[in-house]
Amino acid sequence: MAKWVLDPTHSAVNFSARHMMVTTVRGNFKLFSATIDFDPANPQAGSVTAEIDASSIDTSVADRDGHLKSPDFLDVANFPKITFVSKKIDIKGDKTGVITGDLTIRGTTREVSLDTEFLGTMVDPFGNNKAAFSASTKINREDFGLVWNVALEAGGVLVSKDIKIEIEIQTVPAPVETAV
Repeated sequence: MAKWVLDPTHSAVNFSARHMMVTTVRGNFKLFSATIDFDPANPQAGSVTAEIDASSIDTSVADRDGHLKSPDFLDVANFPKITFVSKKIDIKGDKTGVITGDLTIRGTTREVSLDTEFLGTMVDPFGNNKAAFSASTKINREDFGLVWNVALEAGGVLVSKDIKIEIEIQTVPAPVETAV
């Protein structure tokens, strides 16, 4: 089983939510890390751990980002990290599967499943080994204590409960640790 770490310059953690029931607001997290134990010949034996700096949320609107960092939503002062730890990997197709694990947001942990695609391994033009993955899921933000909202006069709410998450990951082999 090989250990891989995230290449942050070629990876992204994106999310989207409905605003006022009709438009989609998109954002991402700028700071995150992940370690993946992966063997293409035995992918179900692998594992994933990931950590996101909640304060690195970015929707390209400073006021909205500030509100999302506040106690109304992520409460980054008290809960600075979002984490994911896999528990099981189910292979569904030649290069597809479902990674099930514990997602912790704002101190609340819930099991989620990520529909995942293994995009392959390759050697980049500089001779570095790479492995790439794509994953997506949808969560109900209220399951994680993010319950702030405003009712709209015409019906519905300002911010949808459902949050779509899309992840694009490029990894490199983890540095070999040497005993000291």
